[in-house]
Amino acid sequence: MTIRVLLADDQTLLRATFRMLIDSCDDMTVVGEASDGAEAVELARVHHPDVVLMDIRMPGTDGLAATSAICADPDLTATRGLILTTFETADYVAQALRAGASGFLGKDVTTDTLLAGVRTVASGEALLSPTATRTLIATFLMTPDPGTQLASPGHLAELTARERETMAMAAEGKSNPEIAEALTLSPLTVRTHIYRAMAKLGARDRAQLVVIAYQTGLAQVTPPPR
Repeated sequence: MTIRVLLADDQTLLRATFRMLIDSCDDMTVVGEASDGAEAVELARVHHPDVVLMDIRMPGTDGLAATSAICADPDLTATRGLILTTFETADYVAQALRAGASGFLGKDVTTDTLLAGVRTVASGEALLSPTATRTLIATFLMTPDPGTQLASPGHLAELTARERETMAMAAEGKSNPEIAEALTLSPLTVRTHIYRAMAKLGARDRAQLVVIAYQTGLAQVTPPPR
């Protein structure tokens, strides 16, 4: 399957660089370029990309507002947002998660990391760079905006014990291979449990599943060290 990517960045040279990198890969292609958030939303509705590589700071409609609009569009449920910015701060990460982004990377990442990030997000996994730590995510989830509750604790009753277990470990930041090793399962079985939990709870991707894990109390927030 070819991963269809939409680029959204107000810097023409940067978009051209991203296009060259992505189009050089056999498994992905650029389907469009946007210079601001409003154009990104419009092109997403035209092309239905698998991934939107979105800058945060753009003139007019910024990347966060555009990501929120794309993630809220019922016709774009298969489209994933990957935020790429030079401003890798706690506030931006929190806003990106609230907007529905599936991934967040700083612009100083290597070429290999960027391309791997596109593949990761396209596969339905969550992607956060090393500085966007689990503690940061947990802190954000302790004080969500009103109306951002994705599921109630009662919804967890719809999951099997194993689905709850794998979901909780995913919320701790563990990868599928790490969960598989801890539970003596195959990575494929873990992936199946994760996807079933996502389907039952209406999570669009792994990032939302992590949000639900903390909001429902399945995963507990660990206060950052002083």
